Amino acid sequence: MCGIIGIVGNQPVSDRLVDGLKRMEYRGYDSAGVCTVHEGQLIRRRAEGKLAGLVKVLREDDAPGNIGIAHTRWATHGAPTTSNAHPHATGEVALVHNGIIENFRALRDGLEGRGRSLESDTDTEVVAHLVSEQVEAGKSPQDAVKVVLPQLRGAFALAIAFRQHDDMLIGARLGSPLVVGYGEGETYLGSDALALAPLTQKIAYLEEGDWVVVTRDGAQIYDSENNPVEREITSSGVSAASVEKGNYRHYMQKEIFEQPTVVAQTLKSYIRPLEQQVALPQMDFDLADIRRVTIVACGTSYYAGMVAKYWFEQFARVPVDLDFASEFRYRQPVLEEGGLALFISQSGETADTLAALRHARSEGQKIGVVVNVPTSSMAREADLLLPTHAGPEIGVASTKAFACQLAVLAALAAHLAVVKGVMTREEEREIVEHLTETPAALNAALEHDEDIAAMAHLIAPARDVLYLGRGPDYPLALEGALKLKEISYIHAEGYASGEMKHGPIALIDEAVPVIVLAPSGPLFEKTVSNMQEVRARGGKIVLISDAEGLAEAGEGCMATIEMPKVHPLIAPLVYAVPVQLLAYHTACEKGTDVDQPRNLAKSVTVE
Repeated sequence: MCGIIGIVGNQPVSDRLVDGLKRMEYRGYDSAGVCTVHEGQLIRRRAEGKLAGLVKVLREDDAPGNIGIAHTRWATHGAPTTSNAHPHATGEVALVHNGIIENFRALRDGLEGRGRSLESDTDTEVVAHLVSEQVEAGKSPQDAVKVVLPQLRGAFALAIAFRQHDDMLIGARLGSPLVVGYGEGETYLGSDALALAPLTQKIAYLEEGDWVVVTRDGAQIYDSENNPVEREITSSGVSAASVEKGNYRHYMQKEIFEQPTVVAQTLKSYIRPLEQQVALPQMDFDLADIRRVTIVACGTSYYAGMVAKYWFEQFARVPVDLDFASEFRYRQPVLEEGGLALFISQSGETADTLAALRHARSEGQKIGVVVNVPTSSMAREADLLLPTHAGPEIGVASTKAFACQLAVLAALAAHLAVVKGVMTREEEREIVEHLTETPAALNAALEHDEDIAAMAHLIAPARDVLYLGRGPDYPLALEGALKLKEISYIHAEGYASGEMKHGPIALIDEAVPVIVLAPSGPLFEKTVSNMQEVRARGGKIVLISDAEGLAEAGEGCMATIEMPKVHPLIAPLVYAVPVQLLAYHTACEKGTDVDQPRNLAKSVTVE
């Protein structure tokens, strides 16, 4: 969602604040702003639109000062205008906010009833006025924050600056992440370690309900009961270079091409190559006792979970329920005591998924988490933590995180099958062999990048596109459609191939491209049969298959994309590449903003 950075420094901070925002622009780009404290004044600069607007404002009218806060916004309350841009300020206080204040209307009514005038439509501004009221009444910044935080309901990460204090910021978090960074004579606040990567590797993650007083000398952290506490200082492991595009045109393109490397990195954590065994991290429960798995996720992570449902049921013979995190709690699910609730999230901070995790915990579930940020809220609350090791993913449309999620889930499915006694030692060795082949297969898939780019002009003019697949390729059809929608703004739908005749075939005509994912194998003939139904009605087909499949069914297609011949277990990882590249090159053909598609942000920290 929104991005926050704060610096209590020993040199001017304006340029460094903007640099931090650039590293977080994937979190929001509806508007941006900075506020510094200089010679007893709050100096605020804001602009709507992307960060370039703020850079232009600062070029014309700089914000001097050695202490400041900054924000890049993804709009929740209020339109993306300059007046709604953060930081929000009064005469005494300025603050930035990631999250949502659910009771802001009641708080705003109270403020206005006490004669205060608010200039924006946002929920955030009420917090600035509540803190300001306390400061104006003579309270210290610390005491003001103590009074205000218990009044707020919802999710928030806050960074607050005070006009009369040019050596201090206060941060707070509840539901939204916030980290403290430690430098030489400087201290920092940030939404994530990426924002602070050029400044420091030494960070501490605030825990739920924590608030912190940040000075040049360090940070004093308090828990939700206002007791002083210490939080472990760790190395973030995030380098500034890891978030650069390098020679690639877009972050998304770079991240697609990183997949062989990051999947290899991920699998190293889950495979013992000498023993040819799958190994999982330590857990405080016996996986063999699990009789049912409930998978919960959002967006692309949900489709990874959908693939895992096929794997868990096929290999481990364990029944699986699958839910969107946004629906999970509200349908009042029946959860078997001692079941495994498995949550999949790139950031580990997605609000819907985190709320679902806590509900599952309250219902007696063991908690497993597949996550790319091992220090995230979900990771810290897990009984079984399964990191993906994808590295920072900047492109809003997930690619390498999805591939790494699939790699982890495949390993988990195999291990579950072994401990359940339904997979033999020889079968496990075969699975490990195929998992080990995955990076090479991904490289082979990427070799067709130019071929896919060359056909993008066939898809770009379409208003509607259909994706078809059977078995584990059905979730890939859904994921391919999602990618195309996200970054090219073309309406697309994914269907199980056999469902075409039950309604969607009515949509087929010569203007609707149909992308068919059909690796050769047991389901190939049935998928080709469905493909022929499409062709008979004038549909323009793009067939994605291996050489054997293309030789059998590629004739008469509008275009074909050849994939390497792989074992069905790893086919979803490999076939993710062409649907990612097809969406990417189609978006480039249309000239849309690939890395920052409209209306979307990377980490959704509000419901």
